Amino acid sequence: MLELILQTCVNAIIATSFAAIFAVGLMLIFGVMQIINFAHGELYMAGAYTVWVVYAENNLPFFVAVLAAALVVIVIGLLMEVALFRPLRGNMLGGLIVSIGMLFILQVLAVHFFGEGLMKTILSPYRGAWEVFGLRGITVPYQRLIVLGVASGLLALFWVFLRRSRLGWALRACTQDPEAAALQGISINKFALIAMAISAGLAGVGGAVMAPLVVVDPHMGSSVIIMALIVVIVGGLGSLEGAVLAAIIYTFFHTFMTTFFDGVIANILGLVVMMLVLVIRPTGIMGTSEKS
Repeated sequence: MLELILQTCVNAIIATSFAAIFAVGLMLIFGVMQIINFAHGELYMAGAYTVWVVYAENNLPFFVAVLAAALVVIVIGLLMEVALFRPLRGNMLGGLIVSIGMLFILQVLAVHFFGEGLMKTILSPYRGAWEVFGLRGITVPYQRLIVLGVASGLLALFWVFLRRSRLGWALRACTQDPEAAALQGISINKFALIAMAISAGLAGVGGAVMAPLVVVDPHMGSSVIIMALIVVIVGGLGSLEGAVLAAIIYTFFHTFMTTFFDGVIANILGLVVMMLVLVIRPTGIMGTSEKS
């Protein structure tokens, strides 16, 4: 039993790293543009398909495929920001509708180019597993270690960018109060593009490094967007620290429930926890209420 608990903790740590970078990207878009991007899961899907095309089909190095995925998804994200989100900035309902529309467009394009029901399996470039600290029976596949390393590195770089650079300070100002930032001469259009590039890049890289661990299909973004929404809402909309803390809480809870009970039960209880948090603290764990 102890071995199973330790293995589950290791699995939860890996899951937390992915959940954090995915949710942080979603939170960033909401903070700057006041839009919940429901197509964020499809950006993750686009990253995974890019890896399949570049790495699995054309035999280029895996990390070249990861870089290609980031670039492809960033371009898609920037086009979405300019064509869809910019005209509707601040209009949460309108932004929600167009993001759902984009969700279906990207799914249809994936079906058109790659087929419906033709799931892609991508072999990991790094076979085998690491025996955690020499503990027998507690292992982590090398591909999952790559997910942990890439996600942790990106989160650290993003934190340094936000806290130590002038662009990061301006971006934080845009997420906290876009109108006040605009009055200080900060270009909201410019920083909306920066936010979208970072958000899409995180989703694309997440899909790329996760591709060998999951089945790649046109609907693979559905489960991760639900997870990200729970994490962002529980953590507090607009709070980077809250998103990371909620990712830790949610993924540990979900991983243990899935291991000892059932995945469906884990999903249902995850939604129940989110509702309880909102009843007790409507702004989320680390969110703040707007002052009138």
